[in-house]
Amino acid sequence: MSEGAKATEVGQSNPMRSIRIGKVVVNIGVGEGGERLEKAMTVLESLTGAKPCPRRAKKTIRDFGVRRGENIGCVVTLRGEKVEDFLRRAFDSRKNRLKESSFDDYGNISFGITEHINLPGTKYDPSLGIFGMNVCIVLERPGYRVSRRRYRPSKIGRNHRVTKEEAIAFMTERFGIKVERGA
Repeated sequence: MSEGAKATEVGQSNPMRSIRIGKVVVNIGVGEGGERLEKAMTVLESLTGAKPCPRRAKKTIRDFGVRRGENIGCVVTLRGEKVEDFLRRAFDSRKNRLKESSFDDYGNISFGITEHINLPGTKYDPSLGIFGMNVCIVLERPGYRVSRRRYRPSKIGRNHRVTKEEAIAFMTERFGIKVERGA
């Protein structure tokens, strides 16, 4: 059975209009290098199952003791099968609720987790400490590759972009998220 037939059976009239998760980026900003950053990288690797990459400071801020080029955070990009498992745990830690302001106009979702021990299945380790993290989800449709390809990159048309309403509907249907509307 072809993919076009599968999409029609599910209720989609056009398989190119289906929405999928492009990637999930998990970031821990420590603000300093050294031992604390190593602990943050250990925590991030244990939570996601992927090797974190350190991030450097873009400029010097003397008040905070940060020098330009110093490692001050770490990040992991998740794609494929790891995304679903991590997102379910992340949403459980937030009681399956997100604010409407977490969604932007281009189908991206960003939210924070105040303590990594809130994730289900995570135990507190006194030698590591507690870290907060930012989670960014990118939603896309098939064909978004044209904006990232090396040879002849092109823009994504306005009708093909994921809107805020479509992102909210996708997250509600797929993960059972309740969106809290702003006042």
